[in-house]
Order: sequence, then C-alpha cells, then structure tokens
Amino acid sequence: DELGHHGTSASMRIAACWEEAVGPEIAGHCQPSALRGGVLEISVDSSVWSQHLQMQRDQILAGLRGVLGEDAPADLRFRVG
Repeated sequence: DELGHHGTSASMRIAACWEEAVGPEIAGHCQPSALRGGVLEISVDSSVWSQHLQMQRDQILAGLRGVLGEDAPADLRFRVG
C-alpha cells in the first residue's frame, strides 16, 4: 500500500529530524509517537510540558515544515505518557 508506506517513511523522517526541527530543549521532553492522517501524535513527559507545547504548536509545526517541507504534519496532538 503506497499510502501506508508513505506514512511510514514520513514517520521515520520526522523521528530522524525531530531534535533539529524542535530544538534540544523541547526534544528532551517529548517524542513523536505516531502519524495518523497528517496529525502527528507526540508523547510528552509531563502535563506541564504538554500545556507548554500546546502554546508552541505553531512554532513546532513551522520548524517541522522548515525541515520536512511537504512531508510535515498538518497538525499536532499531545499526549502525556
């Protein structure tokens, strides 16, 4: 399935460039966990950081677009744990 393969390769690209895209401080508190329908799910280490990242959503998306171009996710979903 080409779409499924594209999703997998996009996930791998996101994981490979995560720290470059979001910076070392943010990367230290969260990791991309899944890509579903253009929405990147991110596991966050605390509810405080989850709230902080919600406020940084536009900057994080812009960083991902800067690194990934059209492969960047359209939106983010943060989950503690």
